[in-house]
Amino acid sequence: MSGSILFNAIVLLAGAVICVPIAKKLGLSSVLGYLLAGIIIGPYVLGFIGNEGEDIMHFAEFGVVMMLFLIGLEIEPKKFWEMRKTILGMGGAQVILTMLLSYFILILLGLDWQVALTISMAISLSSTAITLQTLKEKGLMNTTYGASSFSILLFQDIIVIVMLAVIPLLAKTDNTSSVDQVTEGAHASLLDSLPIGLQALAVILSVVLVVILGRYVFVPMLRLVAKARVRELLTASSLLIVVTISFLMELVGLSPALGAFLAGVVLATSEFKHELESTLEPFKGLLLGLFFMAVGASINFIVLSTYPLTITGLLLGTILLKGIVLFIVASIFKIKLDQKLLLTVGLAQVGEFAFVLLSFAFDLRILNTEQLDMMLVVTALSMTIAPILGIINERLILPNVGTKQAEKRPVDHIAKAHKVILVGFGHFGSTVGRFLRASGVEATILDHDSNRVDLLRKMGFEVYYGDATRIDLLESAGIAEAKILICAIDNPDVSIPFAKILIKKYPHLKLMFRAKNRYDAYELLELGIEDVYRESLETSVKMAGDVLTNMGHRKYTVHRQSQKFIQYDEEMLRKLTERPKDTKEYIFKVREEIKKQEEQLEEDLKRGIIDDTRQWNSDEMRLAAKKNS
Repeated sequence: MSGSILFNAIVLLAGAVICVPIAKKLGLSSVLGYLLAGIIIGPYVLGFIGNEGEDIMHFAEFGVVMMLFLIGLEIEPKKFWEMRKTILGMGGAQVILTMLLSYFILILLGLDWQVALTISMAISLSSTAITLQTLKEKGLMNTTYGASSFSILLFQDIIVIVMLAVIPLLAKTDNTSSVDQVTEGAHASLLDSLPIGLQALAVILSVVLVVILGRYVFVPMLRLVAKARVRELLTASSLLIVVTISFLMELVGLSPALGAFLAGVVLATSEFKHELESTLEPFKGLLLGLFFMAVGASINFIVLSTYPLTITGLLLGTILLKGIVLFIVASIFKIKLDQKLLLTVGLAQVGEFAFVLLSFAFDLRILNTEQLDMMLVVTALSMTIAPILGIINERLILPNVGTKQAEKRPVDHIAKAHKVILVGFGHFGSTVGRFLRASGVEATILDHDSNRVDLLRKMGFEVYYGDATRIDLLESAGIAEAKILICAIDNPDVSIPFAKILIKKYPHLKLMFRAKNRYDAYELLELGIEDVYRESLETSVKMAGDVLTNMGHRKYTVHRQSQKFIQYDEEMLRKLTERPKDTKEYIFKVREEIKKQEEQLEEDLKRGIIDDTRQWNSDEMRLAAKKNS
C-alpha cells in the first residue's frame, strides 16, 4: 500500500495541507512548513514515504526548473545585461571565496584534494528555491537584499555548468573504466565521447540553440495555439516548452534549470510573457512545495545518529563560513548593515544543486558512501534550518541594528513633518510622498531598506529606517503627534497585522491604507479602516474612461461617470463586507449590487446630470481659445 502512487500523493498533499497553515499561523514561512511536513512523513519518522523518496526528489526538482523559467520570464535581456556587473561581481566573489576557504579547511582536515574541491564546490552554492520563495513571501524582492541575493543566486545557477564539467576531470585515473560505465548510465550525455575542447564548443552551441528555439520555434508555436482559443492547449504548450528545454539540456550534460532560465529570458520579450507566467505559476508553487517536502524527507536520521558530532560540526562550520564570506562580499559592495545581515543569513545554507554535484561525484567514485551520506545530510539540514535562522535574525538581531533615527532638523520643520507618517516608499509610496512634498506637505517616511533610506535623506525627506510594526520606532517617528498615517506596504501579510496594532495602540490616528486587491480591501474594511485605496481601481476606471473618450464621448462626461462609478463601487464594497461569507449568498449579493450600480449610472445619464457638461472640451471653448490666441 505504501508503494502506491495514489497513497503517496495523499500523504504528500495531506502533509502540506496540515503543516503549512500551522507554520503560517505561528508566523513562520511556508518553506519551513513544507520541510517539517517532509520530515514527519519521511522514512525516518512516520515512514509514510520510504525508499521511493529518491524518485520523488527527482520529480520534485522539476519545481526548481519551473521556478527558474518563470524568473527568466521576469528578466528582459536588456535588464539582464545591465545587471552583469552585480552578477559577476557579487556572485563571482561569493563563489570563489567560499570555495577557496572551504577547500583549504578540508585539506587541513586530511581529505584528498579531489574530494575537498568537490565538496567546496557544493558548499559554495545556496538554495535558489528557498531564498526566492522567502523573498517573495516577505515582499523583499525590491530591496537591496533582494537584488543582491538574486544576483548571487543567478551566478551560482550559471556556474553549475562549469562545475558539472570539472567534476569528471577529478575522477582518479585508475578508475577510468568505472568512470566510463557511470557516464554511460547515471549521468550519460551526448557529449561524453567528445574531446574536452569540442564539449565546450557543444555547450556554447546548445545555449545558442535554446535562444534560436525560443525566438523562431516556441513563439510561433504559441501564436498558432493562441489562434485555436483553447486555454488548456496553452497550458500544455507552456509545459511542453519547459520540459523540452530541460530534456535538451540534460542530453548535453547541462543543468535543466539553467536551460529553463535561459528560455524564460528569451521569451520575456514575447507577447506571451504574462500568459505564460499566469499559466505556470500554480504548477511552480505546487512542485516547489513538493521539492521542499522531498528535502525534508531525505534527511537521513540514521546517518545523523551515527555521526552526530561530525555532522553538527560540518553543518555549523559550513553556515559560519558562508556567512562570513557573504558578510565580506556585502561589505565590499557597501551594502548597509541591516541588508548585509539579511544577505548573510539568507544565503548561508547549501543549495539544491549540491545534491546533483555530490551524487555525480559519488557515481564517479570521487566521494565514498560515508562522505556522500554525511554531505547530503548536511545539505538537507542546512536548508531546513535556513528559515529558522531567518526568523531569529529578523526578530532578535535586526531590531537592534541599523539606522534608527532621522537626521536632526529645525524644530518647526520636524513638527510639520510629523503630522503625516508614510510607511513604505516603494513604487506606490514614492508617488504619494512626492505628490505630498510637491504640494508643500512633508511626511515622515518609514522604510525597511537602509540603502533606500540613505537615498531618501539625500533627497531631503524626513526618514526613519526599520520595521514599522515596532512600537519604539513608531514613537520615535512622532506618531503621538501625527494626525494621519499612510500605509503603502504591498504585502497584506505585513499590512493587515500592522493595521491591527495601530487600531489598538493609536485610536486617535487617521489611517489610510493601500490594498493590493479587493480581498485585501475587505479585510481592512472589516477591521474598521474607512480609507482604503485599491491599487487597480483608479487605474482600471481611467483606462475604461480613455476608451470612452477615444470613442467620441466628452471628457467631462466621462470624468463625472468615472467618479460616480468609483463612488458606487466603494459603497458596494462596504455593503458586501457586512454580508455573511456564504459563497452562494455572496455571489447573489454581488450580482444584485452590480445591477443596481449599472442602473444608477444609467439614471444619472437619463436625468441629464452630465448632459450639459460642455466646460472641458466643448466646441465653444475651443473657438474661444482660438480667438484669444
